[in-house]
Amino acid sequence: MNLDATAVPDTPHQLREMIARGEWVRPTSGVLDDHQQANLAVVPRAHAYDFLLFCTRNPKSCPLIAVTEPGSPFVDGRNGPIDLRSMLPRYRVWKEGVLVDEPTDLSDYWQDDAVGFLLGCSHTFDAPLRRAGIPVSGAAPAVYRTMLPCREAGGLSGPLVVSMRPVPASKVALAVEVTARYPTGHGAPVHVGDPARLGIADLSTPDFGVLPPMDEDSVPVFWACGVTPQLVLPALGAPYVFSHYPGHMLVLDWRVDEMAARLN
Repeated sequence: MNLDATAVPDTPHQLREMIARGEWVRPTSGVLDDHQQANLAVVPRAHAYDFLLFCTRNPKSCPLIAVTEPGSPFVDGRNGPIDLRSMLPRYRVWKEGVLVDEPTDLSDYWQDDAVGFLLGCSHTFDAPLRRAGIPVSGAAPAVYRTMLPCREAGGLSGPLVVSMRPVPASKVALAVEVTARYPTGHGAPVHVGDPARLGIADLSTPDFGVLPPMDEDSVPVFWACGVTPQLVLPALGAPYVFSHYPGHMLVLDWRVDEMAARLN
């Protein structure tokens, strides 16, 4: 099968089933618009409270959607349990702070004390931006490490990571207004304009992803990004840490407005 030519399924459930069968290994940006997408972070139970505290102190970077029971790889879906080990297209695995693998399935790595965290993702507000007349690339956004520190919690600390989307100058205020409605998409931007103010020396060399086309009228707009834990958690030196691979998210059954209602 030519995976790059695989048709987009009609529902998140169908997409997750395709992913679990190994039939979809692509990024999820632009897929099933308006459905909530989620970042993944998995830590040993001994570190779960500290990471939960980190999320509550850094809600722009880590908008919390769900937390699993220790050892359980499942969260609830509309059509039954969602298996966090196999229903994201690609993962990252650290052992004692060292990145050791980027598999398409976590089953061989999952541990009896593993606690999974689902965090909101900015892919969630791409469709509302497009409906507002703000062009959004179908590719995953460019992602950068900044010099801004997150708020420390339980010994966890590290830099804020941001995603960047170019926005026409005349529509920056509208982009801020639209995305502020979606806290599970990281909400309003954390910065507009000069990337040097974030410590980003060169927009053309993101840490993850590819710089989208920018014309002379475009302004770089930066949102907090769920890749932040991937720079924070490995520093724990924990026996293991798992995450999604950047751009390869869990697509949930609920649309973003439904998700907001579920969390309130």
